[in-house]
Amino acid sequence: MATSLRSTLFLVTMFCCLFEEYYCFAYNYNHFNSSSRRSNIATNWYYAGATWYGGPDGFGSDGGSCGYRDIVSRPPFSSMVTAVGPSLYQSGKECGACFLVKCIRHKSCSGKPVRVVITDSCPGCVSDSAHFDLSGTAFGAMALPGQAQNLRNAGVLQIKFARVPCNYLGKTIEFYVDQGSNPYYFAVLVQYEEGDGDLGYVELKDSSNKGWRAMQRSWGAVWKLDAGSKLQPPLSIRMISRHSGHALVAKNVIPNGWQPGATYRSLVNYL
Repeated sequence: MATSLRSTLFLVTMFCCLFEEYYCFAYNYNHFNSSSRRSNIATNWYYAGATWYGGPDGFGSDGGSCGYRDIVSRPPFSSMVTAVGPSLYQSGKECGACFLVKCIRHKSCSGKPVRVVITDSCPGCVSDSAHFDLSGTAFGAMALPGQAQNLRNAGVLQIKFARVPCNYLGKTIEFYVDQGSNPYYFAVLVQYEEGDGDLGYVELKDSSNKGWRAMQRSWGAVWKLDAGSKLQPPLSIRMISRHSGHALVAKNVIPNGWQPGATYRSLVNYL
């Protein structure tokens, strides 16, 4: 019965897309199937509105509401980032998620998809069922060669988008320790999750053998733990995917002598 329902929803979506209905969201656009995880090829496209913000060749805002700070302007993000409306942002659960976007109905559109990462929210972007407020760099990347400024001058565009796995070409997951962290309270920004790495749960274990303790999403891509007693480093972090339940462990990734404001690199990722 469930398989039949999913098939029906998919067919309805494809019917809508054939006739280019603007608000066609019968299928879950946050889902990517197993084949797209392996091949990075998007299989389901949907319609959205698109605008841009920040500088014309910039990165939107410095880190945005996901908390990524200035890394949004550096590889692998390289300013190809976006804020999204509430339907996609989901109170920060989709921070770090990757999408392909392409514009289709403007003379300056190339029609070729470009990959962007969610790094910010646009609470006022509610006029469309889904909305991307792209960085100036990402918005211009959808244009024909030499037409980036003409496309940015268009203002609001209709685009197509598809959910895809992130692929940072071998980069491993990193943990930025929040400035407010101390031996009794630990908060960490998780960054560069690839593939199936939409995190549903994050857990922490110290060297006191008390087992794994659930962290809470603090804001954006930041997870926190009020330990109640002094944490004993080194600290290990376990991440569990929202979609597949796949768990990864970054063992002893936070070392003795860890410092707030420091970034620690693991040896693991989802690809």
